[in-house]
Amino acid sequence: MAVPDLTPAGESAKVAVPEDVAEAIRTLIRWTGDDPAREGLLDTPGRVARAWSEYCAGYDEDPSQHLSRTFEEVGGYDEVVLLKDIPFQSHCEHHMAPIIGKAAIAYLPRDRVVGISKLARVLNGFARRLQVQERLTAQVADCIWENLKPH
Repeated sequence: MAVPDLTPAGESAKVAVPEDVAEAIRTLIRWTGDDPAREGLLDTPGRVARAWSEYCAGYDEDPSQHLSRTFEEVGGYDEVVLLKDIPFQSHCEHHMAPIIGKAAIAYLPRDRVVGISKLARVLNGFARRLQVQERLTAQVADCIWENLKPH
């Protein structure tokens, strides 16, 4: 008899955390002056590791793939495409502190356009890595330039 999957809808099974990663987090907890064996902290190493796996998921994707499906412009479209107030989260590579912000992305199409939501996906693909704002900006701009070849 098969064991039923009791994972709540929309949730995936927990990703296994390598022991050396869990131990590194326990070491950090000890360094702060707390006890990783304390009841409230027992599951913290796994939670932290899984959170950081998600925070840095951009290393496992190629953001340019979001720009692979384009559409021919209709009617000689000659205006700037602008998506603004795009929320993003990243982590500073110097202190691993959270970076929370909003970005604007604009380009002047040459022959083809991309679905507007794809611009935000490119941003988030690069943001989900350890970053500095200058490199994040350059990576997004380069990706758009190389794939959409705007004016």
